Amino acid sequence: MLLVGLFSVRIVDIIDIILFAIILYEIYNLVKGTAAIRIFIGIIAIYLLWKIVKALQMQLLTEILGQVISVGVIALIVVFQPEIRQFLVMVGNTKIIKNQRKRFLFWKFKIDNPVNQKIDNIVKACQKMAETKTGALIVITRQNELSQFVATGQTVDAKISEVLLETIFFKNSPLHDGAVIIIGNNIRAARCILPVSKKSDIPTFYGLRHRAAVGITEKSDAVALIVSEERGNISYSFEGNLTTDVSPAVLSTFLKNLFR
Repeated sequence: MLLVGLFSVRIVDIIDIILFAIILYEIYNLVKGTAAIRIFIGIIAIYLLWKIVKALQMQLLTEILGQVISVGVIALIVVFQPEIRQFLVMVGNTKIIKNQRKRFLFWKFKIDNPVNQKIDNIVKACQKMAETKTGALIVITRQNELSQFVATGQTVDAKISEVLLETIFFKNSPLHDGAVIIIGNNIRAARCILPVSKKSDIPTFYGLRHRAAVGITEKSDAVALIVSEERGNISYSFEGNLTTDVSPAVLSTFLKNLFR
C-alpha cells in the first residue's frame, strides 16, 4: 500500500483508474466525429461536477446531480443507440476490420489517408456529371465510418474511379437513387439512405439531395458532395453548412486541404 499525503492509495486503485481511463478513451473514440460527442462530454462534465460537490459535502447539489446521473443512464442508452449498436456489431464480427491507423495503447499513428490520392477522380466525376446534369450525392467519411448508413445501401466495396462513380449515378442505373459512401480508398456502398436536415434556412428550391447532404454532415464529421440534376452545378456540405455552385477547382482545393 502506498501512502500519498493524507490519502492511502492501493495498487488496485491505480489499476482501477487506468482501466477506467482506457474504457473512457474507447467510448470517446466510438462516438468521435458524431453529434453524440457533445452529449458524451456533457455527461462526463456533470459526473465530475457531482463527484466534486459530493466531496465538498454540498448536500443539495449532491442530491440533485445524483438524480440526474441516475436518470442519465437510461438517457445514455437512448441517445447512443446507433453507436451502441455499431459497437456490438464490431464486437460480434469475426473479421478483422482494416483501418488506416496503427495503434499502440493510447497512441494512434495515422497513415496517409488514401482518399487524398483519389480526390482528382472524385472531382472529375462531379465535373462530368454536372456537364450532363446527372444528379449525384457522394459522402466522403473521415473519423466516423457511418456504418449505420452504409447498412441501408447496396455494398459495392470497389476502388474509387471516375468511371465507376459516373456509372453508379447514370439515370438508368438501379443504384443512382440515394448516396454513395466513400471510406478511405473504397466506394463502400451505393443507394444509401441519409437523414434529411430540418434546417429552415435552406432555400426551398434545393431538393432532398441537398437536405440529405446537410443532414449527414450535421450528424457526423463527413463531407458531402452534391451534383444538381436541375441546374447542373456542384455543391458541398461540411459541418452542417451548405456551399453551393462551386467550381471543380474550388472543390478540389477544399477537399485536398480537408484530407491533407
